[in-house]
Formats: sequence, structure tokens, C-alpha cells
Amino acid sequence: MPLIIVAVGILVLLLLIMGLKLNTFISLIIVSFGVAISLGIPLGEIVASIEKGLGGTLGHLALIFGLGAMLGKLIADSGGAQRIAMTLVNKFGEKNIQWAVVVSSFIIGVALFFEVGLVLLIPIVFAISKELKLSILYLGIPMAAALSVTHGFLPPHPGPTVIAGEYGANLGEVLLYGFIIAIPTVLLAGPLFTKLAKKLVPESFTKTGNIASLGEQKVYKLEDTPGFGISVFTAMLPVILMSIATIITLLQKTMGFADNSFLAIIRFIGDASISMLISILVAIYTMGLARNIPIKTVMQSCTTAITQIGMMLLIIGGGGAFKQVLIDGGVGDYVAELFKGTTLSPVLLAWIIAAILRIALGSATVAALTTAGLVIPLLGQSDVNLALVVLATGAGSLIASHVNDAGFWMFKEYFGLSMKETFATWTLLETIISVSGLAFILLLSTVV
Repeated sequence: MPLIIVAVGILVLLLLIMGLKLNTFISLIIVSFGVAISLGIPLGEIVASIEKGLGGTLGHLALIFGLGAMLGKLIADSGGAQRIAMTLVNKFGEKNIQWAVVVSSFIIGVALFFEVGLVLLIPIVFAISKELKLSILYLGIPMAAALSVTHGFLPPHPGPTVIAGEYGANLGEVLLYGFIIAIPTVLLAGPLFTKLAKKLVPESFTKTGNIASLGEQKVYKLEDTPGFGISVFTAMLPVILMSIATIITLLQKTMGFADNSFLAIIRFIGDASISMLISILVAIYTMGLARNIPIKTVMQSCTTAITQIGMMLLIIGGGGAFKQVLIDGGVGDYVAELFKGTTLSPVLLAWIIAAILRIALGSATVAALTTAGLVIPLLGQSDVNLALVVLATGAGSLIASHVNDAGFWMFKEYFGLSMKETFATWTLLETIISVSGLAFILLLSTVV
């Protein structure tokens, strides 16, 4: 019965968002109340449950997410992202242009959220393809693959950051293992998949696309942008700090040397929130003050970044409320009981649940959060590596993007594709990322 209630709740959510065009946050809160009542949570406890889910999720995420958005905006507004992309294009040369797009999109994708990265990089891809007389899709698929992989697997992106908090996983480990999985996944879903897509829908590679909806793009003279080295360093700084702390902690566990003040300081600096705070302070200097940009202008970029993610934060909070209702209503325990004694790995189970919810709901973040509500009670029965369960949930939440996902329509419109062509390129691309990501996670689980 609890699973039927959840299924009905998801159908109602789809109806509210797609049928009645209701705001996603409002829809999530309505469904959370409805599911809570149906699961028999006492009326006096429902509001507390929803507040706990919303506050707990945003409490963990808001600092990292907010500072991450500011960091990305400063790199974009200063022209740092353009410098990274154009320098790599020039270094790799025309023959290896796809690899230049993959590497630059990956670096930029670490710092910028998916939608922001897409809007920033598409005009650059269009300009390069026009100059070199190449198909926009030939460069667009590798770009989208790199952005999608970083979005699904690497903190400080909302999905992996939120899920790590819910599962109690070490964010540094998620980042480290995420990188190990992300690199081969990008290679498969980017340059290699482009060859397959060209055979499946050759006509889509003749399309010219349309980016008029993006408005007038801010294009910088390369000499007016920050240097390549400092731009890459600023974009990757949170990753560097978190990775150093994680590697040192893993070495400490493996080699068994005693704890001391130096290690405590390293762990403190490597904490996700502190890493992001240090990175934003560095970015204010490297992307702004060092280039004689007034502090007022730099702060305007930070303010704009926060206003742009306000609704996204609320939607993630709404997803957290829905997750908490599932836990407090006993759905997670019911699922745990259902799979008691099963030989199915929690890694595989998390991926399956997230994949089903992604196909039904469209939103990768909401699918991942709902999965957390169902999977958390299972984790107590297993000694599985929590970072790998985080990544499996992220991989499952990327699968088969279709008409109920905003990314599907963005890709379709920008590249001027038909529905069939979008399914054969974008939907298939996301599925390859999801399935190959799972394969690499299962492979990694045999080692860690």
C-alpha cells in the first residue's frame, strides 16, 4: 500500500506540473501534504515533517550552493570561462577540436551549474563551428556530455551535494570517486557517442540551430580576460582543496598515523563549505579586484547569481520535504523490509529507483531526493561505500531525459532539432551517461 500511495503522489505531481502548469515548488508541497495524510502521519506532525525535510536539505546545501553559484558567475562575468574555452581550442587545434570542447566544458562545468554552463558555452560552440565550418552538433554533443556529467557526479552541483548530505557520505570522497567515474563517462558519451549519433540521425548534423532566445551575448576581447592559468585555478580551487583533504584523510586511514593539529586544519580547509568560501574570496580578487574591477561591480555579479538560483533552491527544498514525508510515513522502512535479505547491492537499487523516478518526474534533483527517502533505511543493513551510493543515485537520476525535463527542450531549441532527432541525440546521450556511470561505479566498488 505505501508504494501505491507514492506512485499516486508522483502521478499527481506530474499532473500538477505538466497538466496544470503549476510551479514545481508549490506542486511538491501540495503532494507532500497529500502523501503525508495518505500515509497516516498524524495531522499535528505533518507540518513539522515538511519543515524538517525542507530545512534539513537547504541547511546542508544553501551555503555550498549559494557560494558555488557566485563563483561560477564571477568566472563567467569576468570572461574567465571564455578564456578557458578559447585557449584550449587554440592549443588543441582544428583536428582535435572536439577534445578541446570536452576539456573546456569539463573545467567550466565543475564551476558552473548545468543551465548556466549551457547558456555560456553554446554561443562559443556556435562561433567555433561557424569559423571552422563544422556541424554545431559535432561540438554540441561533447559539450553537453561534459556539462551533464559534472552536473550529475561532482560537488558543488546540487544533486551530488544534496544526496551526500542525506546519506551522510563524505563530500570529498564523492568528489574524488566522482572524478574517477566522470572522465571515462565523458569520453564515451562525448566524442565516441557523436560518431554513433551521426549514423543514427545524419540529418541532425546539418542543422544550423538558433540561439536568438539567449539574447545578445557578452563577448570579450581575449586580451581583456583573465589569464588561462588563473582562470582554471579559480574554477578548480574548491575541487583542489576538497581533493587534498580527502586524499590525506584516506592516507591517514590506510597507513594508520596519529591525528594531529595539522591534519585537523587540512580537514577544516577541505570541508565543502570552507573550500567554497575560500574559493569565492580568491575569485573576488583574481576575477575582479586584480583586474581593477570595482568591488561594487563584483558584488553585483554575486547578487545576480543568488537571485537566479532562488527558485531552484526552493524546488530542492520542496524535494527534501517530499523525501522526509516518505521517511516519516514509513515508506523507506517498507522498502527496506521488502528488500530484506536481498542480494541486490544498495548501489544498484539506488540507481534503479532514481532512474524510474527520473523518467516519471523529469527533474534529476527531485528524483535523487525522493530516492534518498526510499534508500536511507536500506543503508543501515549494509556496509556499502556511501560515496558510491551517492554517485549511483546521481547516475540514475540522469537517465532518459525526455519531454518532462527542461534540458530536453533547451537542447532541442538551441540546436534546431526535431523531436525524433532530440530523442536520438540528447535522450540517448543522457542514458549513456547514466548506464556507463553505473558500470564504472560497480567496477570501482570492487576496489574501494
